[in-house]
Amino acid sequence: MHSITALIAGIVFGLGLILSGMTNPAKVVGFLDLAGRWDPSLAMVMGGAIVVGLVAFRWAEGRTRALTGAIMRVPTASHIDRRLILGGLAFGTGWGLAGYCPGPALASLLSGGAKPLIFFAAMLAGMVVFELLERLPIRRKQIA
Repeated sequence: MHSITALIAGIVFGLGLILSGMTNPAKVVGFLDLAGRWDPSLAMVMGGAIVVGLVAFRWAEGRTRALTGAIMRVPTASHIDRRLILGGLAFGTGWGLAGYCPGPALASLLSGGAKPLIFFAAMLAGMVVFELLERLPIRRKQIA
């Protein structure tokens, strides 16, 4: 049952990304180009996502199980640290340069174009580099 609901949620999310234009890098870069030819149309998409997220998190507050019976794990971290800021800067830079973030890039893989495939490969390479850096002995000493 959990796999079916995850599949349905993924399909709905992917279709939403495609229909909203989030899988079109030119549209995304136009939205991010505040000093040039700014295209504000994606602001409605992001605003809608924020509203849905607020409602969902409000509903999830205090619950221990989802409607499917799965255990609820709502994030509890509330501090802003160097890693969060650097990660946000890296994410935003990549999004601005490529016009993709992970969700739309995955949805775009089915288009058959080279750009989403290159972005996806770079994203995986970044994940591997992060994991390798996290395993360095120096990093473990800093955390402990």
